[in-house]
Amino acid sequence: MAWGALLVVLCLCLRALAAGPGTTPETRGIFEGIESKFSLRTPAIPDEDICYLVPGQKDSLAHCSFNHTSKTFLVIHGWTVTGMYESWVPKLVDALYKREPDSNVIIVDWLTRAQQHYPISAAYTKLVGKDVASFIDWMEEQFNYPFENVHLLGYSLGAHVAGIAGSLTKKKINRITGLDPAGPTFEYADAPMRLSPDDAEFVDVLHTYTRGSPDRSIGIQQPVGHIDIYPNGGGFQPGCNLGEALRLIAEKGFGDVDQLVKCSHERSIHLFIDSLMYEEKPSMAYRCQTKEAFEKGLCLSCRKNRCNNMGYQIHKVRTKRNSKMYLKTRSQAPYKVFHYQVKIHFFGKENVTKTSQPLLISLYGTTDERENIAFILPEISTNKTYSFLVYTEVDIGDLLRLSLQWEKDSFFSWTEWWTSFTFDIHRVRVKAGETQKKMVFCSQDGVAHLQKGGEAVMFVKCLGNPVRRRKAGHKPISEIKTDP
Repeated sequence: MAWGALLVVLCLCLRALAAGPGTTPETRGIFEGIESKFSLRTPAIPDEDICYLVPGQKDSLAHCSFNHTSKTFLVIHGWTVTGMYESWVPKLVDALYKREPDSNVIIVDWLTRAQQHYPISAAYTKLVGKDVASFIDWMEEQFNYPFENVHLLGYSLGAHVAGIAGSLTKKKINRITGLDPAGPTFEYADAPMRLSPDDAEFVDVLHTYTRGSPDRSIGIQQPVGHIDIYPNGGGFQPGCNLGEALRLIAEKGFGDVDQLVKCSHERSIHLFIDSLMYEEKPSMAYRCQTKEAFEKGLCLSCRKNRCNNMGYQIHKVRTKRNSKMYLKTRSQAPYKVFHYQVKIHFFGKENVTKTSQPLLISLYGTTDERENIAFILPEISTNKTYSFLVYTEVDIGDLLRLSLQWEKDSFFSWTEWWTSFTFDIHRVRVKAGETQKKMVFCSQDGVAHLQKGGEAVMFVKCLGNPVRRRKAGHKPISEIKTDP
């Protein structure tokens, strides 16, 4: 009997050793169903999984040098064809550590479930979300780790994993950032099955690939956070066309070919990385009801939280309804641009209406200049005011003067061969989005004659007595419609 009892004790000891340090039979029962892995990456080796935090094993946190007093980022990848991490993972890890050196950056590894057929992997988001929630609750229960130090960053399907995890934790976590959350099977899903504003104290979302019908869009089209930002309208990102892809392949080879295939979808990650790396100059987004109104420059207001930083430095504004915001970006990092609303009233002796007209605008500032910015005015009509958006990739400083040029159409037109169209412009009104400055520019000759196919006309800051300008035929500024 003594030998039998000794054998039972020995078997129990062997089972305990196999389970790992710090594990009890109770914790094994709670956490044995977790398949997801939690790798604590390091600043020195951001691209390798060298230490895992194991739910139920207290010693694993000490072994991996988990920092109990700093914030924790959990990065959750999306669907994968190869079953391997994508090249953006170490880039995001490295950027997070550069911005927050004392933090914990944990990669949630659910690669086995994420490499199935898409509908199967999409269904697995529930189980993976449950795994992540169990991990967060365990850290809080075992070590009193505060929920306000937890920030989940989920890409594509990983964004919905983050949402489900946030909905299952015992207390609300601090923040979830959704990086172009996946659209298929989630566009019309109920809130508990996808990312939603209820899943964290603050949920911000970047939408970068929302093309096509809602049920076929790679990225989800509907707003699913407290603040939803749609860079470049959210449908397609600059630099992601075929010509740009071929140019990059010629310059850099096929090493980043995966970036080119899913360029717009993955741009959400690189925009967030950009926000981590360029702390002093965050990109600015503006609240607007539609992207069409934003393209007209009608939404460059910062009053009542109508503008916000994009990415890591976003101001946590919780609203009763989803807040949709827009901005323009460059085709590569640093992505920040400077937005301007331009407003022009076109005068003329004859009633003329032209559609889809190509123009060039040049902006000259105190520190730099940007010449020949091309844009299309959908319509120009006599005695009407039009507003449009332009942006520069360089900071020109305070705007001092500008010029306008009306280009000829690219196609041959008999009408233009015999007739030269001209509009008169007295002044141009400009609002700078980043500085919120409003400026009025006048023609040096009193009236500028903008002729189709003619030379550029110059405008400088208006000076002198407004009454004198009105006597010269100018419309007083107070009579020109202001921003909505």
